Amino acid sequence: MDNNLKNKKVLILGFSTTGIAAAKYFQSQGADVYLSEFNKKSDKDQNEIDKLLSLNIKIEFEGHSDEFINNAEFCILSPSIPFDSPIIKKLEEKNIKYFSDIEYISFDDNEKIVLITGTNGKTTTTALTSHILSKKFKAPYCGNIGISPFEYKNKNVDYYVIEASSYQLYYSNTLKPKIGIFCNLTPDHILWHKNIENYFEAKAKPFRNMSEDDFAILNYDDEYLKRLGSEIKAKVYYFSLEKQNFENCIYLENNKIIFKNEEIIDINQMQIVGPHNVQNAMCSIIAAKILGLDNSTIAEALKSFKAIEHRLEFIRTIDGTDYYNDSKATNPEASIVAINSFENKKVVLIAGGRDKKTSLKDFIEAVKSKISKVVLIGEAKARFRQELSESGYLNIVNSKTLEEAIDIASLDRPDIVLLSPACASFDMFENYEKRGEAFKNYVLSKK
Repeated sequence: MDNNLKNKKVLILGFSTTGIAAAKYFQSQGADVYLSEFNKKSDKDQNEIDKLLSLNIKIEFEGHSDEFINNAEFCILSPSIPFDSPIIKKLEEKNIKYFSDIEYISFDDNEKIVLITGTNGKTTTTALTSHILSKKFKAPYCGNIGISPFEYKNKNVDYYVIEASSYQLYYSNTLKPKIGIFCNLTPDHILWHKNIENYFEAKAKPFRNMSEDDFAILNYDDEYLKRLGSEIKAKVYYFSLEKQNFENCIYLENNKIIFKNEEIIDINQMQIVGPHNVQNAMCSIIAAKILGLDNSTIAEALKSFKAIEHRLEFIRTIDGTDYYNDSKATNPEASIVAINSFENKKVVLIAGGRDKKTSLKDFIEAVKSKISKVVLIGEAKARFRQELSESGYLNIVNSKTLEEAIDIASLDRPDIVLLSPACASFDMFENYEKRGEAFKNYVLSKK
């Protein structure tokens, strides 16, 4: 890729976190930047629009016009643009190359990329890996976690710790990270990818690009990822919740995380809870060990790390009941992970929202084994209630609002009130963050 961008036309598709950061970066390099957004302009975006216009960045909404597209040197895509959309076909017809932000960063900084992907757990793993590595390196987290890697381009970072979605990786054909972490795989984003194999292959792409000098960290308890480990050239490390008798596997034994016959930490010393967070910690430990951190530094960092907001986030205790915000659980698989994080506890679950219409079979089994009562909210109430009832689970209450649901859940004085919706938020809230904030604010306001 030619690094001399002065006066060259660069097209950015999507007025998003990715698009805005990319536009600012390429403008700083002297490029002639065109940012094209398919949707209508929103009043809330005007301040950011004014900033971009003041930098002489051209912006269009309700695009994408030939004026913006023609003669572009290349294009940076916002992640969620469908691969079969007309604009992608137009770029290909005009022979305009397009890249994700991650792939573009990799052209110069391939050896600095620590990549984290998976269906669930990747945000916590990304933040935790950055937290540990930052004890020795300049290693900011970025990517799908909400900060574009363009924010750190040319700022002398040692490593980019990047959370990568399947959308970003689909558009990252040459991406070859130094370290790649694949947390797990369960069905998600199937409407976009068409089927689970396509979804898997999008996430597997950077691992298939790896060479013998690179490192892959994979879930030994996941059949897709165990298979992937046998198919790639990278040096493979596995993680497992059960003891495994081969050298390159980190595992859990007697509540202690063990790697190469060395105890790293007793999981009871960590502030994050649940088997999934043990797995997340294992991923981060291996990455840190590969990059030369010692066990005591890693253990101290693990002890000080707190849950990411909206991801099984402890809020407070009221009259013996602990309240957890897991609003990020927007699919049943994510909620199952949260439900299984609490052993021998009386747990009331608040679930529901915009229904993704995915199977509830495994979710219902988890509810039946671990949940004392389910309080349902949102558009999904009817289907969730029907399928739970048909399975023989009957302790279900419908609620009109999230606040009412919290009050209902609290009446039984359970050990845990858990918001883990298993659904998107868009029926009642702008996004899962707003839903989580509403939960937290109400819990914090309770006497």
